[in-house]
Amino acid sequence: MLSVEGLEARYGSVAAVKGVSLEVGVGEIVGVLGPNGAGKTTTLLSVIGLVRPAGGHVRFLGRDITGLTPDRVAAAGIGLVPEGRWILASMSVRDNLLLGAYLRQDGNAAVAREIDRVCEIFPILRERQAQRAGTLSGGEQQMLGIARALMSRPRLLMLDEPTWGLAPLVVEEIMRVIKRLNQEGTTILLVEQNARQALAVVQRCYVLAVGQVVWSGTPAGLAREPLLIKAYLGAAASRIR
Repeated sequence: MLSVEGLEARYGSVAAVKGVSLEVGVGEIVGVLGPNGAGKTTTLLSVIGLVRPAGGHVRFLGRDITGLTPDRVAAAGIGLVPEGRWILASMSVRDNLLLGAYLRQDGNAAVAREIDRVCEIFPILRERQAQRAGTLSGGEQQMLGIARALMSRPRLLMLDEPTWGLAPLVVEEIMRVIKRLNQEGTTILLVEQNARQALAVVQRCYVLAVGQVVWSGTPAGLAREPLLIKAYLGAAASRIR
């Protein structure tokens, strides 16, 4: 579904991504792991069009989307839940959800059905629809961020650090939803520093460091690389099995 080939991205004179290549097949959950500053977020922002690649190619369903604007990438079928959630705090929960459906062309009734669907996935959002998004808890804001991305009915959902800063019970709920969405047909590219949680749901993963892919394979294969885990994923990940 997604093919990233030799991706390069820069912030001024600083090379943030240096020749990253990765693939996501239809129906997969693929993880991108690595320490802070590894280039994980920049890779996602380059795919969605918020960062213009300095080199390489991004292909989605066989189409070259390298350098397209974010609205055109979203219209092609890619959704992003960004790190930090990026909800519009002064707007209501419902208006945030409607914003996620902005590019849809199938009418108000279909959008209303989609709101019902995401509120079935996250029941708390149904109760909070009239509430200002900025007054939600951190976990509720993350649920809203995911629900807003789902409103566009993406073929590929990219999540950037969806469990960051959340309580353990909320983390478990977010991971349960990720598995459910995948089982219902959504392909997922998951960026996570919480390697243990990510490896419990992904089929394949890539490890990034200093803007490059340093390892790729299955969770079982990564478990057999204790030195790599210690070097790039931290002590908390050393108990990966």
